[in-house]
Amino acid sequence: MKRLTEHLIIISFDCLSALDFPIIKELPHFQTILKTGAYIEKVDSIYPSVTYPCHATLVTGNYPNRHGVINNTLLQPGRTSPDWNWFRESIKGTTLYDEVKKANMTTAALLWPITGKADIDYNMPEIFANRPWQNQILVSLMSGTPRYQWELNKKFGHIRKSLSQPELDDFVLESTVDTIMTKKPNLLMVHFTDLDSKRHDHGFSSEEAIAAIHRHNERLGRILEALKESGIYENSTVVLLGDHSALDENKAVSPNVLFKQHQLIQVNPKGKLIDWKAYCKTCDGSAYIYLKNRHDQETYSILKTLLEKWIQEPDSGIESFLTGEQASAKGADGACAFMLEAQRGYYFLEDYEGEYIKEITKEVAHIDKKYTLATHGYSPDKEEYGTIFMAAGKGIQHVTLPHARLVDEGPTFARLLGVSLGDTDGKVIEEILQR
Repeated sequence: MKRLTEHLIIISFDCLSALDFPIIKELPHFQTILKTGAYIEKVDSIYPSVTYPCHATLVTGNYPNRHGVINNTLLQPGRTSPDWNWFRESIKGTTLYDEVKKANMTTAALLWPITGKADIDYNMPEIFANRPWQNQILVSLMSGTPRYQWELNKKFGHIRKSLSQPELDDFVLESTVDTIMTKKPNLLMVHFTDLDSKRHDHGFSSEEAIAAIHRHNERLGRILEALKESGIYENSTVVLLGDHSALDENKAVSPNVLFKQHQLIQVNPKGKLIDWKAYCKTCDGSAYIYLKNRHDQETYSILKTLLEKWIQEPDSGIESFLTGEQASAKGADGACAFMLEAQRGYYFLEDYEGEYIKEITKEVAHIDKKYTLATHGYSPDKEEYGTIFMAAGKGIQHVTLPHARLVDEGPTFARLLGVSLGDTDGKVIEEILQR
C-alpha cells in the first residue's frame, strides 16, 4: 500500500470539543491548518467517552469491547486510587504504532495513553506513581524508552511541576519540538491535557479553559515551526483532534451508597470494603455495574428492580440504564450487568460511604480533587457533545465534512502511512485524502 505522507504528527488535545470551533477558527495557528486542510465539524466519540478507551480507539480503529480498554481505571473495589490501563498489554490486537514499526518506520509518543512498555522507538508514556513508595521519574523511565526520557528530563525537567497544568503540557511541548528536530519520526503521537484539566477544575466555558485553548494555539505554532526548521514540513501531515467533549455538572451520584444499604456491599467497622455482590464502577458521566459472580441471578434481579425504580425519580441522577448486552452493542464492556447514564448536571463516583448525592460547588471542588465542575464519559448520543478533527499537509485535501466517528480516525492514520490495521470497526475517511 502506497504511503501518502512521510511524517504523520498526531496531536491529541484532550477534551477539545466541537463547541470550541468558534474560538479555534480565529486563532492564527489553527487557521494555518484550516486554510488548506480538512475539517470535520462533529466527531462521535465512543462509549464510555473517557480518555484511555478513546486513545485505544484512535490507534486501533475499534470500540472498547473489541480493543479491551473499557475504562480509564481497573475494577479494584474499595481501592481509593485504582490503577490505570497504562500498559500496551491492555490493548487487544494490533495498533497503529505496531504496524508502523513493522514497516520499518520510526515511532515516537509523548504522554500518549496506554503506551507503557510498548514497542515504540522514542516513548515517554503517560503513567504516574500510584503508590507511596513509587518515584514518578523512575516509573516513567521503566515503562518507556529510558535514555530518550532521561535526556528530555535533563533538558526540560525544570519546566514541570509534577502533574500540574499548564507546566506539564509546556514540558511535553519542549519535548515534542526536540523530538521533531533530533529524531524526525515517521509517526509522532502527542497528548496534551491542559484543556481537560482546566475544564474539570473550573467548568466547560471557564476563563481558565478558554486560556488553555489559546495556549494550545501557541503550542501548535511551535510544533509547525519545528517541522519547518527540521526540513520535514513539506513531507508531513499534521492532525489535530479531540478525544471527547465535556459537560458541566454540579452533583455527584454514588450508587454504591445505596448498594451498601441493600447489603450488596459489606464494610468493616472502620469503613473498609470487605466484600461485595454488586459494585458501581465509575466512567464519570456513565458507570458500569458489575456482579462479583456473573451468574448471581438473585442480585441481578434486585439491581434491575432498584434501577427501574430509581430512573422514575427525577432527582436520582440516573437518566437511563442498559443491560450488559445493550452496552456491548454500543461498544462498551458487555461483561457488566448494567451500564448507567447520568442525567445532565450529574456524574458518578464509587464512594460507598456518605451521601448518595453530593452538591458540588467551586469551594468543594477546590478542596477535594475527586470533585469536578465539568466531566465526560457520557454517551456520544448526548446533545452538543461531539468532538472535532482537523488535518493538513501531505496527502490531505481541503474539505469540510459534517460528521465522522472516532473509530474512523485510526484506519485513516494507517492509510496515510501505507499500513493497515486489518478488519476494524472504523473505516478510512476517504473524503479527506488526496487521490
